[in-house]
Amino acid sequence: MTLQEFQADLRAGIPAEIPAAQPYDPTVNHAPKRKDILTKKEKQLALRNALRYFPASQHAALAPEFAKELHDYGRIYMYRYRPTYEMYARPIDAYPAKCKQAAAIMLMIQNNLDPAVAQHPHELITYGGNGAVFQNWAQYRLVMKYLSEMTDEQTLVMYSGHPLGLFPSHKDAPRVVVTNGMVIPNYSKPDDWERMNALGVSQYGQMTAGSYMYIGPQGIVHGTTITVLNASRKIGGEIGGKLFVTAGLGGMSGAQPKAGNIAGVVSITAEINPAATQKRYEQGWVDEVHENLDELFV
Repeated sequence: MTLQEFQADLRAGIPAEIPAAQPYDPTVNHAPKRKDILTKKEKQLALRNALRYFPASQHAALAPEFAKELHDYGRIYMYRYRPTYEMYARPIDAYPAKCKQAAAIMLMIQNNLDPAVAQHPHELITYGGNGAVFQNWAQYRLVMKYLSEMTDEQTLVMYSGHPLGLFPSHKDAPRVVVTNGMVIPNYSKPDDWERMNALGVSQYGQMTAGSYMYIGPQGIVHGTTITVLNASRKIGGEIGGKLFVTAGLGGMSGAQPKAGNIAGVVSITAEINPAATQKRYEQGWVDEVHENLDELFV
Protein backbone atom coordinates (compact mmCIF):
# COMPACT_ATOMS: atom_id res chain seq x y z
CA MET A 1 0.00 0.00 0.00
CA THR A 2 1.36 3.41 -0.97
CA LEU A 3 1.47 6.34 1.44
CA GLN A 4 -1.37 7.99 -0.48
CA GLU A 5 -3.52 4.84 -0.20
CA PHE A 6 -2.73 4.56 3.51
CA GLN A 7 -3.75 8.16 4.12
CA ALA A 8 -6.91 7.75 2.05
CA ASP A 9 -7.86 4.68 4.10
CA LEU A 10 -7.49 6.63 7.36
CA ARG A 11 -9.55 9.53 6.05
CA ALA A 12 -12.31 7.24 4.80
CA GLY A 13 -13.23 5.81 8.20
CA ILE A 14 -15.71 2.95 7.86
CA PRO A 15 -15.88 1.89 4.20
CA ALA A 16 -19.12 2.70 2.40
CA GLU A 17 -19.21 -0.85 1.01
CA ILE A 18 -18.80 -3.94 3.17
CA PRO A 19 -15.17 -5.04 2.72
CA ALA A 20 -14.13 -8.59 1.96
CA ALA A 21 -13.90 -10.91 4.95
CA GLN A 22 -10.41 -11.55 6.27
CA PRO A 23 -9.27 -15.03 7.31
CA TYR A 24 -8.62 -15.70 10.98
CA ASP A 25 -4.84 -15.51 11.33
CA PRO A 26 -3.54 -18.33 13.58
CA THR A 27 0.00 -16.90 13.56
CA VAL A 28 -1.11 -13.94 15.70
CA ASN A 29 -1.66 -14.26 19.44
CA HIS A 30 -5.43 -14.07 20.00
CA ALA A 31 -7.52 -13.29 23.05
CA PRO A 32 -9.16 -16.29 24.74
CA LYS A 33 -12.87 -16.88 24.30
CA ARG A 34 -14.74 -14.79 26.82
CA LYS A 35 -17.63 -15.93 29.01
CA ASP A 36 -20.99 -16.65 27.37
CA ILE A 37 -22.61 -14.40 29.94
CA LEU A 38 -25.39 -12.56 28.09
CA THR A 39 -29.06 -13.55 28.04
CA LYS A 40 -30.80 -13.89 24.68
CA LYS A 41 -32.27 -10.41 25.07
CA GLU A 42 -28.87 -8.97 25.99
CA LYS A 43 -27.28 -10.60 22.94
CA GLN A 44 -29.86 -8.86 20.76
CA LEU A 45 -28.91 -5.58 22.45
CA ALA A 46 -25.22 -6.29 21.85
CA LEU A 47 -25.97 -6.75 18.15
CA ARG A 48 -27.95 -3.51 17.98
CA ASN A 49 -25.10 -1.70 19.70
CA ALA A 50 -22.64 -3.08 17.13
CA LEU A 51 -24.85 -2.33 14.12
CA ARG A 52 -25.25 1.35 15.07
CA TYR A 53 -21.98 2.08 13.24
CA PHE A 54 -23.38 0.93 9.89
CA PRO A 55 -26.24 2.00 7.58
CA ALA A 56 -29.48 0.06 7.96
CA SER A 57 -29.07 -1.36 4.45
CA GLN A 58 -26.06 -3.40 5.67
CA HIS A 59 -27.58 -4.76 8.87
CA ALA A 60 -29.03 -7.92 7.31
CA ALA A 61 -25.57 -8.89 5.99
CA LEU A 62 -23.59 -7.97 9.08
CA ALA A 63 -25.91 -9.14 11.88
CA PRO A 64 -25.35 -12.91 11.37
CA GLU A 65 -21.59 -12.40 11.22
CA PHE A 66 -21.48 -10.31 14.38
CA ALA A 67 -23.77 -12.80 16.13
CA LYS A 68 -21.33 -15.58 15.24
CA GLU A 69 -18.40 -13.57 16.62
CA LEU A 70 -20.32 -13.02 19.85
CA HIS A 71 -21.00 -16.77 20.05
CA ASP A 72 -17.48 -17.88 19.10
CA TYR A 73 -15.44 -15.31 21.02
CA GLY A 74 -17.77 -13.72 23.56
CA ARG A 75 -17.19 -10.30 21.94
CA ILE A 76 -17.95 -8.54 18.67
CA TYR A 77 -14.59 -7.46 17.23
CA MET A 78 -15.72 -6.87 13.62
CA TYR A 79 -12.69 -8.68 12.18
CA ARG A 80 -13.91 -7.91 8.65
CA TYR A 81 -13.10 -4.23 9.21
CA ARG A 82 -9.54 -4.78 10.40
CA PRO A 83 -7.23 -2.68 8.17
CA THR A 84 -5.27 -4.51 5.50
CA TYR A 85 -2.23 -2.24 5.85
CA GLU A 86 0.58 -3.14 8.23
CA MET A 87 -0.06 -1.84 11.74
CA TYR A 88 2.84 0.08 13.28
CA ALA A 89 3.74 3.62 14.34
CA ARG A 90 4.87 5.56 11.29
CA PRO A 91 6.76 8.86 11.18
CA ILE A 92 4.40 11.60 12.30
CA ASP A 93 4.39 13.31 8.90
CA ALA A 94 2.94 10.15 7.32
CA TYR A 95 -0.41 10.74 9.00
CA PRO A 96 -3.07 12.84 7.25
CA ALA A 97 -3.91 15.43 9.90
CA LYS A 98 -4.67 19.13 10.16
CA CYS A 99 -2.73 19.51 13.41
CA LYS A 100 0.38 17.80 14.78
CA GLN A 101 -1.34 16.79 18.02
CA ALA A 102 -3.91 14.76 16.10
CA ALA A 103 -1.17 13.12 14.04
CA ALA A 104 0.69 12.24 17.24
CA ILE A 105 -2.42 10.54 18.64
CA MET A 106 -2.83 8.54 15.43
CA LEU A 107 0.79 7.43 15.78
CA MET A 108 0.20 6.43 19.42
CA ILE A 109 -2.89 4.38 18.55
CA GLN A 110 -1.05 2.45 15.85
CA ASN A 111 1.86 1.82 18.20
CA ASN A 112 -0.56 0.34 20.74
CA LEU A 113 -1.96 -2.02 18.07
CA ASP A 114 1.37 -3.01 16.50
CA PRO A 115 1.60 -6.85 16.64
CA ALA A 116 5.15 -6.44 17.98
CA VAL A 117 3.70 -4.47 20.88
CA ALA A 118 0.11 -5.62 21.45
CA GLN A 119 -0.73 -8.80 23.31
CA HIS A 120 -3.84 -9.60 21.21
CA PRO A 121 -3.57 -7.17 18.27
CA HIS A 122 -6.55 -8.42 16.24
CA GLU A 123 -8.78 -8.07 19.30
CA LEU A 124 -7.42 -4.53 19.89
CA ILE A 125 -5.90 -5.52 23.25
CA THR A 126 -2.49 -4.10 24.09
CA TYR A 127 -1.64 -5.79 27.38
CA GLY A 128 -2.94 -7.25 30.62
CA GLY A 129 -5.32 -9.71 28.96
CA ASN A 130 -8.09 -7.15 28.54
CA GLY A 131 -6.43 -3.73 28.24
CA ALA A 132 -8.27 -2.56 25.12
CA VAL A 133 -7.56 0.36 22.80
CA PHE A 134 -11.05 0.01 21.27
CA GLN A 135 -13.82 -2.55 21.50
CA ASN A 136 -14.01 -3.17 17.75
CA TRP A 137 -12.47 -2.18 14.43
CA ALA A 138 -15.33 0.15 13.48
CA GLN A 139 -14.40 2.33 16.45
CA TYR A 140 -10.77 2.33 15.36
CA ARG A 141 -11.71 3.45 11.86
CA LEU A 142 -14.06 6.19 13.07
CA VAL A 143 -11.49 7.58 15.49
CA MET A 144 -8.76 7.72 12.84
CA LYS A 145 -11.17 9.55 10.53
CA TYR A 146 -12.05 12.07 13.25
CA LEU A 147 -8.37 12.63 14.01
CA SER A 148 -7.62 13.23 10.32
CA GLU A 149 -10.25 16.01 10.34
CA MET A 150 -9.48 17.54 13.75
CA THR A 151 -8.20 21.11 13.97
CA ASP A 152 -6.28 22.54 16.93
CA GLU A 153 -9.52 24.14 18.10
CA GLN A 154 -11.43 20.88 18.49
CA THR A 155 -11.52 18.05 21.06
CA LEU A 156 -12.42 14.41 20.40
CA VAL A 157 -14.44 12.88 23.26
CA MET A 158 -14.09 9.13 23.82
CA TYR A 159 -16.22 6.80 25.93
CA SER A 160 -14.85 3.26 26.35
CA GLY A 161 -13.59 3.12 22.78
CA HIS A 162 -16.70 4.80 21.36
CA PRO A 163 -16.07 8.21 19.75
CA LEU A 164 -18.78 10.68 20.77
CA GLY A 165 -17.53 13.16 18.18
CA LEU A 166 -15.48 16.31 17.65
CA PHE A 167 -16.45 19.25 19.85
CA PRO A 168 -15.40 22.92 19.60
CA SER A 169 -12.66 23.82 22.08
CA HIS A 170 -9.48 25.92 21.87
CA LYS A 171 -5.77 25.51 21.25
CA ASP A 172 -4.89 25.01 24.91
CA ALA A 173 -7.60 22.38 25.49
CA PRO A 174 -6.89 18.63 25.35
CA ARG A 175 -7.16 17.28 21.83
CA VAL A 176 -8.72 14.08 23.18
CA VAL A 177 -10.68 13.44 26.38
CA VAL A 178 -10.75 9.71 27.14
CA THR A 179 -12.81 7.71 29.64
CA ASN A 180 -12.82 3.93 30.05
CA GLY A 181 -14.76 1.62 32.35
CA MET A 182 -16.97 4.28 33.91
CA VAL A 183 -19.04 2.10 36.24
CA ILE A 184 -20.19 2.42 39.85
CA PRO A 185 -18.95 0.09 42.63
CA ASN A 186 -22.22 -1.85 42.90
CA TYR A 187 -21.74 -2.96 39.28
CA SER A 188 -18.00 -3.53 39.15
CA LYS A 189 -17.63 -7.24 39.88
CA PRO A 190 -15.80 -9.35 37.26
CA ASP A 191 -19.02 -10.65 35.73
CA ASP A 192 -20.39 -7.11 35.53
CA TRP A 193 -17.34 -6.11 33.51
CA GLU A 194 -17.72 -9.15 31.27
CA ARG A 195 -21.39 -8.37 30.64
CA MET A 196 -20.88 -4.67 29.88
CA ASN A 197 -17.93 -5.38 27.60
CA ALA A 198 -19.88 -8.05 25.72
CA LEU A 199 -22.76 -5.59 25.34
CA GLY A 200 -20.38 -3.07 23.80
CA VAL A 201 -21.03 -0.36 26.40
CA SER A 202 -17.83 -0.42 28.48
CA GLN A 203 -14.23 -1.52 28.13
CA TYR A 204 -11.25 -1.78 30.45
CA GLY A 205 -8.51 0.43 29.09
CA GLN A 206 -5.84 -0.46 31.69
CA MET A 207 -3.57 2.52 32.42
CA THR A 208 -2.09 3.10 28.96
CA ALA A 209 -3.92 0.88 26.44
CA GLY A 210 -7.22 2.76 26.22
CA SER A 211 -5.42 6.09 26.56
CA TYR A 212 -3.06 5.25 23.67
CA MET A 213 0.10 5.78 25.76
CA TYR A 214 1.64 2.31 26.07
CA ILE A 215 5.41 2.55 25.63
CA GLY A 216 6.52 -0.95 26.57
CA PRO A 217 7.53 -2.99 29.60
CA GLN A 218 9.76 -0.47 31.36
CA GLY A 219 7.53 0.18 34.38
CA ILE A 220 6.51 -3.41 35.00
CA VAL A 221 10.06 -4.73 34.62
CA HIS A 222 11.28 -2.09 37.06
CA GLY A 223 8.54 -2.83 39.58
CA THR A 224 9.01 -6.60 39.35
CA THR A 225 12.77 -6.24 39.78
CA ILE A 226 12.26 -4.18 42.95
CA THR A 227 9.81 -6.80 44.22
CA VAL A 228 12.32 -9.63 43.66
CA LEU A 229 15.11 -7.64 45.32
CA ASN A 230 12.96 -6.81 48.36
CA ALA A 231 11.82 -10.43 48.68
CA SER A 232 15.46 -11.50 48.70
CA ARG A 233 16.32 -8.97 51.40
CA LYS A 234 13.53 -10.33 53.60
CA ILE A 235 14.83 -13.87 53.19
CA GLY A 236 18.39 -12.75 53.86
CA GLY A 237 21.68 -13.88 52.44
CA GLU A 238 23.16 -13.44 49.00
CA ILE A 239 20.69 -13.07 46.15
CA GLY A 240 22.74 -15.10 43.69
CA GLY A 241 21.44 -18.66 43.36
CA LYS A 242 18.02 -17.95 44.87
CA LEU A 243 15.10 -19.46 42.95
CA PHE A 244 12.29 -17.23 41.65
CA VAL A 245 9.24 -19.30 40.65
CA THR A 246 6.39 -17.50 38.87
CA ALA A 247 3.79 -18.02 36.15
CA GLY A 248 2.48 -16.17 33.13
CA LEU A 249 4.59 -14.14 30.72
CA GLY A 250 1.64 -11.83 30.22
CA GLY A 251 1.35 -9.09 27.66
CA MET A 252 4.15 -6.88 28.91
CA SER A 253 7.25 -8.48 27.41
CA GLY A 254 7.68 -11.25 30.00
CA ALA A 255 8.65 -9.00 32.89
CA GLN A 256 9.24 -11.78 35.42
CA PRO A 257 12.26 -13.54 33.86
CA LYS A 258 13.72 -10.21 32.79
CA ALA A 259 13.41 -8.95 36.37
CA GLY A 260 14.95 -12.18 37.60
CA ASN A 261 17.93 -11.71 35.29
CA ILE A 262 18.45 -8.14 36.43
CA ALA A 263 18.17 -9.11 40.11
CA GLY A 264 20.53 -12.05 39.65
CA VAL A 265 18.26 -14.94 40.64
CA VAL A 266 17.42 -18.19 38.89
CA SER A 267 13.94 -17.93 37.34
CA ILE A 268 11.44 -20.66 36.53
CA THR A 269 8.37 -19.30 34.73
CA ALA A 270 5.35 -21.39 33.77
CA GLU A 271 3.33 -20.29 30.72
CA ILE A 272 0.31 -22.03 29.18
CA ASN A 273 0.32 -20.05 25.92
CA PRO A 274 3.00 -21.24 23.44
CA ALA A 275 2.55 -18.06 21.39
CA ALA A 276 3.66 -15.97 24.36
CA THR A 277 6.89 -17.92 24.76
CA GLN A 278 7.59 -17.77 21.03
CA LYS A 279 7.00 -14.02 20.93
CA ARG A 280 9.44 -13.47 23.77
CA TYR A 281 11.98 -15.66 21.97
CA GLU A 282 11.65 -13.55 18.84
CA GLN A 283 12.29 -10.46 20.93
CA GLY A 284 15.60 -11.96 22.03
CA TRP A 285 15.16 -12.37 25.77
CA VAL A 286 15.55 -16.17 25.67
CA ASP A 287 19.01 -15.79 24.14
CA GLU A 288 19.83 -13.38 26.95
CA VAL A 289 18.65 -15.91 29.52
CA HIS A 290 20.74 -18.67 27.97
CA GLU A 291 23.85 -16.48 28.12
CA ASN A 292 23.21 -15.72 31.77
CA LEU A 293 22.79 -19.41 32.61
CA ASP A 294 26.46 -19.96 31.83
CA GLU A 295 27.37 -17.35 34.43
CA LEU A 296 25.06 -18.87 37.04
CA PHE A 297 26.65 -22.31 36.88
CA VAL A 298 30.36 -21.42 36.70
